[in-house]
Amino acid sequence: FDMEYVYSTYILERAALAGALIVNDPAALRDMNEKVYTAWFPDCTPLTLVTRSMREMKDFVAEHERVVVKPLDGMGGRSIFVVHAGDPNSNVIFETITESGERFAMAQQYIKEISEGGDKRILLIDGQPYPHALARIPAPGDNRGNLAVGARAEGRELTARDRWICERVGPVLREKGIIFAGLDVIGDYLTEINVTSPTGIRELERFFGDNIAGLLFDAIEARL
Repeated sequence: FDMEYVYSTYILERAALAGALIVNDPAALRDMNEKVYTAWFPDCTPLTLVTRSMREMKDFVAEHERVVVKPLDGMGGRSIFVVHAGDPNSNVIFETITESGERFAMAQQYIKEISEGGDKRILLIDGQPYPHALARIPAPGDNRGNLAVGARAEGRELTARDRWICERVGPVLREKGIIFAGLDVIGDYLTEINVTSPTGIRELERFFGDNIAGLLFDAIEARL
Protein backbone atom coordinates (compact mmCIF):
# COMPACT_ATOMS: atom_id res chain seq x y z
CA PHE A 1 0.00 0.00 0.00
CA ASP A 2 1.77 3.12 -1.24
CA MET A 3 0.90 6.31 -3.11
CA GLU A 4 0.71 4.47 -6.44
CA TYR A 5 -1.95 2.29 -4.82
CA VAL A 6 -3.81 5.41 -3.69
CA TYR A 7 -3.61 6.92 -7.19
CA SER A 8 -5.05 3.69 -8.59
CA THR A 9 -8.04 3.96 -6.25
CA TYR A 10 -8.71 7.48 -7.57
CA ILE A 11 -8.88 6.16 -11.12
CA LEU A 12 -11.03 3.20 -10.08
CA GLU A 13 -13.37 5.50 -8.15
CA ARG A 14 -13.90 7.53 -11.33
CA ALA A 15 -14.72 4.29 -13.15
CA ALA A 16 -17.25 3.46 -10.41
CA LEU A 17 -18.91 6.85 -10.89
CA ALA A 18 -19.21 5.96 -14.58
CA GLY A 19 -21.07 2.76 -13.69
CA ALA A 20 -18.41 0.07 -13.28
CA LEU A 21 -18.62 -2.30 -10.31
CA ILE A 22 -15.28 -2.25 -8.49
CA VAL A 23 -14.49 -5.07 -6.07
CA ASN A 24 -13.77 -3.84 -3.43
CA ASP A 25 -14.95 -0.23 -3.35
CA PRO A 26 -11.88 1.98 -3.93
CA ALA A 27 -12.85 4.64 -1.37
CA ALA A 28 -13.31 1.95 1.27
CA LEU A 29 -9.89 0.49 0.45
CA ARG A 30 -8.34 3.89 1.17
CA ASP A 31 -10.31 4.48 4.36
CA MET A 32 -10.17 1.04 5.97
CA ASN A 33 -6.65 0.27 7.06
CA GLU A 34 -6.69 -3.43 7.84
CA LYS A 35 -5.18 -2.98 11.30
CA VAL A 36 -6.67 0.34 12.41
CA TYR A 37 -10.23 -0.27 11.23
CA THR A 38 -10.69 -2.80 14.02
CA ALA A 39 -10.97 0.27 16.27
CA TRP A 40 -14.46 0.81 14.86
CA PHE A 41 -15.46 -2.41 16.66
CA PRO A 42 -13.87 -2.08 20.13
CA ASP A 43 -16.30 -4.57 21.68
CA CYS A 44 -14.86 -7.23 19.35
CA THR A 45 -11.13 -6.59 19.79
CA PRO A 46 -8.40 -7.10 22.38
CA LEU A 47 -7.09 -3.99 24.12
CA THR A 48 -5.31 -2.06 21.37
CA LEU A 49 -3.03 0.95 21.07
CA VAL A 50 -2.16 2.82 17.87
CA THR A 51 0.66 5.30 18.39
CA ARG A 52 3.99 6.72 17.22
CA SER A 53 5.12 7.15 20.81
CA MET A 54 7.69 4.66 22.03
CA ARG A 55 6.94 5.78 25.59
CA GLU A 56 3.25 4.90 25.18
CA MET A 57 4.23 1.49 23.82
CA LYS A 58 6.51 0.88 26.81
CA ASP A 59 3.71 1.86 29.20
CA PHE A 60 1.25 -0.42 27.35
CA VAL A 61 3.62 -3.39 27.70
CA ALA A 62 4.25 -2.60 31.36
CA GLU A 63 0.49 -2.57 32.00
CA HIS A 64 -0.43 -5.71 30.04
CA GLU A 65 2.83 -7.69 30.45
CA ARG A 66 2.69 -9.48 27.07
CA VAL A 67 1.89 -7.57 23.91
CA VAL A 68 1.98 -8.03 20.12
CA VAL A 69 3.36 -5.06 18.16
CA LYS A 70 3.18 -4.69 14.39
CA PRO A 71 3.34 -2.07 11.63
CA LEU A 72 0.11 -0.78 10.11
CA ASP A 73 1.13 -1.67 6.55
CA GLY A 74 2.55 -5.18 7.03
CA MET A 75 1.31 -8.51 5.69
CA GLY A 76 2.26 -12.17 5.75
CA GLY A 77 3.61 -12.06 9.30
CA ARG A 78 6.39 -9.56 8.54
CA SER A 79 7.69 -7.43 11.42
CA ILE A 80 5.35 -8.86 14.06
CA PHE A 81 6.91 -8.96 17.52
CA VAL A 82 5.76 -10.37 20.86
CA VAL A 83 7.14 -8.18 23.66
CA HIS A 84 7.21 -9.08 27.36
CA ALA A 85 7.45 -6.66 30.24
CA GLY A 86 11.14 -6.29 31.04
CA ASP A 87 12.25 -7.59 27.63
CA PRO A 88 15.76 -6.14 27.06
CA ASN A 89 15.01 -6.01 23.32
CA SER A 90 11.89 -3.87 23.72
CA ASN A 91 13.57 -0.52 23.03
CA VAL A 92 15.04 -1.61 19.72
CA ILE A 93 11.73 -3.25 18.75
CA PHE A 94 9.82 -0.02 19.40
CA GLU A 95 12.46 2.00 17.55
CA THR A 96 12.23 -0.38 14.57
CA ILE A 97 8.44 -0.64 14.46
CA THR A 98 7.89 3.15 14.73
CA GLU A 99 11.05 4.19 12.87
CA SER A 100 12.15 6.01 16.04
CA GLY A 101 8.78 7.66 16.57
CA GLU A 102 8.17 8.73 12.96
CA ARG A 103 5.54 6.12 11.96
CA PHE A 104 2.35 4.87 13.57
CA ALA A 105 2.29 1.25 14.72
CA MET A 106 -0.09 -1.00 16.63
CA ALA A 107 0.18 -2.80 19.95
CA GLN A 108 -2.40 -5.39 21.01
CA GLN A 109 -2.78 -7.37 24.20
CA TYR A 110 -1.40 -10.86 23.59
CA ILE A 111 -4.08 -13.55 23.18
CA LYS A 112 -2.81 -16.87 24.53
CA GLU A 113 -5.23 -18.92 22.38
CA ILE A 114 -2.95 -18.31 19.38
CA SER A 115 -0.75 -21.25 20.41
CA GLU A 116 -3.52 -23.87 20.21
CA GLY A 117 -6.52 -22.38 18.43
CA GLY A 118 -4.44 -20.44 15.94
CA ASP A 119 -5.27 -17.29 14.03
CA LYS A 120 -8.61 -17.94 12.33
CA ARG A 121 -9.37 -16.47 8.91
CA ILE A 122 -13.12 -16.00 8.38
CA LEU A 123 -14.23 -15.11 4.87
CA LEU A 124 -17.09 -12.64 4.42
CA ILE A 125 -18.88 -12.54 1.08
CA ASP A 126 -21.13 -9.48 0.77
CA GLY A 127 -21.29 -9.28 4.56
CA GLN A 128 -22.12 -12.96 5.15
CA PRO A 129 -19.60 -15.44 6.60
CA TYR A 130 -18.62 -18.69 4.98
CA PRO A 131 -19.57 -21.21 7.74
CA HIS A 132 -16.04 -22.51 8.33
CA ALA A 133 -12.83 -20.77 9.37
CA LEU A 134 -9.27 -21.44 8.33
CA ALA A 135 -7.29 -21.84 11.56
CA ARG A 136 -3.59 -21.15 11.08
CA ILE A 137 -1.59 -22.75 13.88
CA PRO A 138 1.89 -21.25 14.48
CA ALA A 139 4.91 -23.45 13.83
CA PRO A 140 6.80 -24.62 16.95
CA GLY A 141 8.83 -21.77 18.38
CA ASP A 142 6.87 -19.11 16.48
CA ASN A 143 4.00 -16.81 17.50
CA ARG A 144 2.76 -15.96 14.01
CA GLY A 145 -0.32 -17.59 12.53
CA ASN A 146 0.64 -16.94 8.92
CA LEU A 147 0.90 -19.71 6.34
CA ALA A 148 3.66 -17.75 4.60
CA VAL A 149 5.95 -18.25 7.61
CA GLY A 150 5.19 -21.93 8.25
CA ALA A 151 1.90 -22.01 10.14
CA ARG A 152 -0.21 -25.18 9.80
CA ALA A 153 -3.74 -24.92 8.39
CA GLU A 154 -6.86 -26.56 9.83
CA GLY A 155 -10.53 -26.19 8.92
CA ARG A 156 -12.87 -25.27 11.79
CA GLU A 157 -16.57 -24.66 12.33
CA LEU A 158 -17.40 -21.08 13.25
CA THR A 159 -18.10 -20.62 16.95
CA ALA A 160 -21.00 -18.63 18.36
CA ARG A 161 -18.53 -15.82 19.16
CA ASP A 162 -17.17 -15.92 15.57
CA ARG A 163 -20.71 -15.53 14.21
CA TRP A 164 -21.41 -12.66 16.60
CA ILE A 165 -18.29 -10.83 15.39
CA CYS A 166 -19.43 -11.38 11.79
CA GLU A 167 -22.87 -9.99 12.64
CA ARG A 168 -21.20 -6.86 14.00
CA VAL A 169 -18.72 -6.32 11.20
CA GLY A 170 -20.39 -7.81 8.10
CA PRO A 171 -23.23 -5.29 7.60
CA VAL A 172 -20.83 -2.35 7.98
CA LEU A 173 -18.47 -3.74 5.33
CA ARG A 174 -21.35 -4.49 2.99
CA GLU A 175 -22.68 -0.94 3.34
CA LYS A 176 -19.25 0.42 2.46
CA GLY A 177 -18.97 -1.68 -0.70
CA ILE A 178 -16.66 -4.40 0.62
CA ILE A 179 -17.90 -7.51 -1.17
CA PHE A 180 -15.00 -9.76 -0.16
CA ALA A 181 -13.18 -9.56 3.17
CA GLY A 182 -11.23 -11.75 5.55
CA LEU A 183 -11.57 -11.32 9.30
CA ASP A 184 -8.72 -12.49 11.51
CA VAL A 185 -9.91 -13.80 14.88
CA ILE A 186 -7.76 -15.16 17.71
CA GLY A 187 -9.67 -16.77 20.53
CA ASP A 188 -12.69 -14.53 21.03
CA TYR A 189 -11.14 -11.39 19.52
CA LEU A 190 -11.06 -9.67 16.16
CA THR A 191 -7.49 -8.60 15.32
CA GLU A 192 -7.59 -7.54 11.65
CA ILE A 193 -10.07 -6.81 8.84
CA ASN A 194 -8.47 -7.75 5.52
CA VAL A 195 -10.05 -5.97 2.54
CA THR A 196 -7.17 -5.55 0.08
CA SER A 197 -6.28 -9.11 -0.89
CA PRO A 198 -7.86 -11.66 1.50
CA THR A 199 -6.52 -15.18 1.22
CA GLY A 200 -7.83 -18.54 2.39
CA ILE A 201 -10.28 -19.55 -0.35
CA ARG A 202 -8.11 -22.31 -1.82
CA GLU A 203 -7.25 -23.84 1.56
CA LEU A 204 -10.89 -23.83 2.72
CA GLU A 205 -12.04 -25.31 -0.59
CA ARG A 206 -9.56 -28.17 -0.12
CA PHE A 207 -10.84 -28.84 3.40
CA PHE A 208 -14.56 -28.66 2.72
CA GLY A 209 -15.02 -29.13 -1.03
CA ASP A 210 -17.17 -26.04 -1.53
CA ASN A 211 -16.88 -23.64 -4.44
CA ILE A 212 -16.23 -20.51 -2.36
CA ALA A 213 -14.95 -18.58 -5.37
CA GLY A 214 -18.25 -19.39 -7.05
CA LEU A 215 -20.14 -17.93 -4.09
CA LEU A 216 -18.09 -14.75 -4.45
CA PHE A 217 -18.83 -14.46 -8.15
CA ASP A 218 -22.53 -15.09 -7.47
CA ALA A 219 -22.47 -12.14 -5.06
CA ILE A 220 -20.70 -9.98 -7.64
CA GLU A 221 -23.17 -10.97 -10.34
CA ALA A 222 -26.10 -10.13 -8.05
CA ARG A 223 -24.83 -6.55 -7.85
CA LEU A 224 -24.55 -6.08 -11.61
